[in-house]
Amino acid sequence: MYTVYMESLGCAKNQVDAEVLLTYLSENGAERTEDLAQADLVIVNTCGFIESARKESIDTFFQLHEAKPDAKFILTGCLSQRYADDLRDSLPEADGIFGNHDLSKIVPLVEAVMAGKRPVERPEYPISSCERDDRKGLLNFPGSAYLKISEGCDHRCRYCAIPLIRGGLRSRPQEAILAEARRLVSQGIKEINLIAQDLAAYGTDAPDKNSKFCDLLQRIIDIDGDFVVRMLYIHPDAFPPQLPALVAANPKILPYFDIPFQHAAVPVLRGMGRTGDSKKYLDLIASIRSAVPDAVIRSTIMLGFPGEDRQAFDVLMRFIEEARLDWMGSFLYSREEDTPAWKMRGEAEHKKAVRQAAEWQKELQTVQEKITAQRLRRFVGNTYPVLIEELVEGEELAIGRMYAQAPEVDGLTVVMGRGLVPGQRVRCGVSRVNGIDLQAIPCREEAR
Repeated sequence: MYTVYMESLGCAKNQVDAEVLLTYLSENGAERTEDLAQADLVIVNTCGFIESARKESIDTFFQLHEAKPDAKFILTGCLSQRYADDLRDSLPEADGIFGNHDLSKIVPLVEAVMAGKRPVERPEYPISSCERDDRKGLLNFPGSAYLKISEGCDHRCRYCAIPLIRGGLRSRPQEAILAEARRLVSQGIKEINLIAQDLAAYGTDAPDKNSKFCDLLQRIIDIDGDFVVRMLYIHPDAFPPQLPALVAANPKILPYFDIPFQHAAVPVLRGMGRTGDSKKYLDLIASIRSAVPDAVIRSTIMLGFPGEDRQAFDVLMRFIEEARLDWMGSFLYSREEDTPAWKMRGEAEHKKAVRQAAEWQKELQTVQEKITAQRLRRFVGNTYPVLIEELVEGEELAIGRMYAQAPEVDGLTVVMGRGLVPGQRVRCGVSRVNGIDLQAIPCREEAR
């Protein structure tokens, strides 16, 4: 018996991997602790997508190592998968290094570490039938869970290191996904968040190359139970045209669309390996809102990619002003070795471009903050189910999320009231907007 402390960084897909790792370990004598001081083993589940994420991963490792130097330390996740050999040589403080493909191999690796060895493992993916879909502990707030429907990506955007880390698209078998969804519902999960590098790509790795996402989505919502489904990450150039109608016809599917446009200027998009443009993306947004009037649309924008000049940025700004996205995140392009975009410019030119892009980012965020504040006002005076996530100690209020707010990335709903229970959905009346958050009061009906 030993205790393990898990620090998982990066995206929701990484979080699911962390939950699976903990499940394997719990079945083999480990007990999870949230108290670092009690840990015999510390696992840092790293992100390696961009430079800032890699830095955060290493910084987190050293902070934890300094706080608990007598524990064994293992690095897992994307950074370990991509740079295992480099980490072995440059990070002697790590007692073990493990990739993110066949997660079942974590058990013998931990056994080796606890026995005083220093293993480095990047096992290949197992066959789909051998991958597990049961997680004995979730790292979300109560009532919510992520459900991964595929791994890897075939889009090959020229800036993206994901195919280098997680490989090509591997769609999970539908029956495995449905079994996992049923299990989550039986455990009281009220909100299932579907995740993949691109949900719409689900099934396109089959011989017919056709997306099976809408079919899968229909089968998930046909499961009996009191739950809703949120869709995260849909590539705009592969958006299923039938999806808005499916959402409009099924209240179990939250009208929330996470579509990473990345940019709007044609020269930049073509450099990225994308086929869209400002008009196509605006038409897509209009088609969604026409079919689903209550739709909430989130996107991410990349600034500083090769080919972006002031003219291209102005095109992007006009797009943002016309699109009136509910939520938008932005980040600066990270020049990733071994990606096609790596050779598009040198490091000195890259640093200069990113400095300029950081200034443009401030302009973009200022515009989007005003749009988001305006878009949030339409919820005031209406009622919505709110998933209660946590109570505020010493106060008669709780923090939760309504359908317009995805975990981690959007604003929150502050619910004023007593007797609220994390993991329950409570119908609330939205009373005001407070920055990027909403304030609400429970209606007089039973929580569920």
